[in-house]
Amino acid sequence: MLNELEPDSLIVTTSGETFRVSKALAQAFQPGDLVIPNSQHGLLHLANKERQIVDTAVSQSLEAFATMQQVTDDQVTDFFNAFCDALKSEKIWRSIERINQKDVAKAKAKGRSTTRLQVSENMRASMIDGLREWAESKPSRNSIVETIDHDHFQIQLETSALGVVGFVFEGRPNVLADACGVLRGGNTAIFRIGSDALQTAQAMMELALRPSLVRSGLPEDAIVLVDSSAHAAGWALFLDSRLALAVARGSGESVELLGSLARSVGTPVSLHGTGGGWMIVADTAVPEILRQCVIASLDRKVCNTLNTCCVVASKANELVPVLLEGLNKAAANLGQEYRLHVAEGSEAFISGGAFNRKVTIHRADGQHEEFQASTLPVGDIGREWEWETSPEITLIVVQSLEEAIDLFNAHSPRLVASLISNDEQEHQHFYQRVDAPFIGDNHTRWVDGQRALNKPELGLSNWANGRLFGRHAILTGDSVYTVRTRYIDASTGRSRT
Repeated sequence: MLNELEPDSLIVTTSGETFRVSKALAQAFQPGDLVIPNSQHGLLHLANKERQIVDTAVSQSLEAFATMQQVTDDQVTDFFNAFCDALKSEKIWRSIERINQKDVAKAKAKGRSTTRLQVSENMRASMIDGLREWAESKPSRNSIVETIDHDHFQIQLETSALGVVGFVFEGRPNVLADACGVLRGGNTAIFRIGSDALQTAQAMMELALRPSLVRSGLPEDAIVLVDSSAHAAGWALFLDSRLALAVARGSGESVELLGSLARSVGTPVSLHGTGGGWMIVADTAVPEILRQCVIASLDRKVCNTLNTCCVVASKANELVPVLLEGLNKAAANLGQEYRLHVAEGSEAFISGGAFNRKVTIHRADGQHEEFQASTLPVGDIGREWEWETSPEITLIVVQSLEEAIDLFNAHSPRLVASLISNDEQEHQHFYQRVDAPFIGDNHTRWVDGQRALNKPELGLSNWANGRLFGRHAILTGDSVYTVRTRYIDASTGRSRT
């Protein structure tokens, strides 16, 4: 344990990596703090204050987990119903809205995106629907998944609660409600949320969530919100090996870092880091179907929004204009213009006017005048466009379906792939060759737990860091469990099911 750091001193890891201490780090470091070397992000400063906040929160969650094993499934159902009732209350919701407006205003002043931060009636309805679905769902713990009979004994495999699930998310207040699904299986959850949405989350906890836990007789700390918005609090949470599962909601390098920290202490993770749906348009595509698929894939920016479109060259002269019609309509639906990135070599399929025409594009920090179309190196076709209300995609014209598949496997985040084709053999070949957990034949926006599975989604995982073991890439409350193995001696006379 270090008491101080010297500027320009070197820290050498056991693997031989060398890191130099900056002046800013040396000045900020206090006794009890930790410095964590990370290959991609350098030296991470973990203040003792954040460590203590997180340690207390995890301890509370662990104690609540032990208590959860004694509560009944009916009590869990009562909690979901109580939380529903609280969110339906106009008085409670208007209070949450007022606090959220303050969060949104502060985020906008910082030039941050607020598309996921701002609460709405649609978000409210979605949370209520999700909680109602959990209330009506079959309890997922203590279910026998397999029975093996032997001559004198029986083995039963039975589902059981997994433990404490740690969540880190930024401006997504609805995750508080979505992730309560882990309670159905007897688990508990602990959240760290970014500064943009912290006050909204605190209001939701104090006005709706925690009273519902108390009302139903569940432990008050079954859901815990870390009282810190610092990034270091998220690091401390994911470095706590007492977590049974670590879930990061969001995208970019921060999620990748969180995942690496959790893995470093042996905690399994659910995260994707980057997203963006890919659509491959075969030469058998029906134009009107393509148009509608593009419109449906660009209703708003989330991780499964259409990001990259590959069009087979033999019909590109006919199909690219249809794609642009859909893109233009999607933008019009949002009251905006669209932005197009054209891979180098595909420029001839776009009207020259688009490269010279300036349009107003809505960014997180305000309105910008930009050329409607610009070129992009082929190596960058997987870049995810984080747009606000102005749809933004990449277009590349390819020689064949096979080339499009190879590009997806090489450059995409390997999340969702959609093939627009009227040929069943092409669909079968696509399914066999494309390396993605989510594969479809229409729009890309179906990749959502509540939309696809009728279950609130806790998180999504892509295959950028490898395939998942033992479950699909949508994490829901009832997929958070472990399996216990029970031996039953036949001589005891107990019933064998």
